[in-house]
Amino acid sequence: MTGTRIPGWLAGLIGGAVLILAWWIFSIVAFPQQDGTSFTPVPSPGAVVDWLFVQGNIAGAWSVFAPTLAAAGIGYLWGNGIALLLATVVLLFPKAETVITQIAVVSYCLPIVAVGGISVVVLGGAKNPGDPSATAIFLAALVCVFTTVVGSILGFKAADRSALDVVRVYGGGRWTQLRKVRLIAALPAILNALQIAVPTAFLGAVLGEYLGAITAGVGPTLIRLQGQLDSAGVWSVFLLCAVFALAAYGIVGLLIRLVTPWVAGRAV
Repeated sequence: MTGTRIPGWLAGLIGGAVLILAWWIFSIVAFPQQDGTSFTPVPSPGAVVDWLFVQGNIAGAWSVFAPTLAAAGIGYLWGNGIALLLATVVLLFPKAETVITQIAVVSYCLPIVAVGGISVVVLGGAKNPGDPSATAIFLAALVCVFTTVVGSILGFKAADRSALDVVRVYGGGRWTQLRKVRLIAALPAILNALQIAVPTAFLGAVLGEYLGAITAGVGPTLIRLQGQLDSAGVWSVFLLCAVFALAAYGIVGLLIRLVTPWVAGRAV
């Protein structure tokens, strides 16, 4: 007898409600508000709602997030484009796999804060106020490389050997095998890697702004709110970051279901 499966949207709502309840209990028990001061390291969900909607700070959210989203998007395209190019080189020249894999691993193991500090000196911030930061774009691209390179290489290797042999028998070379067989077989792994890279690129962009000397974006806003000891504002920006990242992650996931419906159907 098969048990009833909870729909994904309902499981998400239940999980969100549990997290909010745990957050509210933790803010009251672990960080009770002191007499004579309104500051608390962990504000309650009500304080965050008040900061966003009652005080009206949600109205300026887009102006804060626009440069960060632009930097994350540009870095996402650059990082994943380079990763897919490297994976294609491995496919066409298998002997290069060790070198390219090591490059991807090194990019993943580099201390991102140290790299960010160096990139601030080399690349600087934004050319004009409100433009995406060059450092944020670089870090957003850097953190995408490893996941996409590894996922793409594994996907290309997942091609059916018999299908490759059929292409070879009919006179097809490596390029034909890539277009007709390997790319189709690798699509699920590549798209999953691209989906995972979405929140990663956003995080890299935020960190780049946090380290860079710029005036617009999520990073400078967090620095300003921390300096003002505005914990409700800091937590509100954190939550909005999660909302934007989850929305982008969900959009890419929807595209995956549209592009590879056979994979989505198999998982049911």
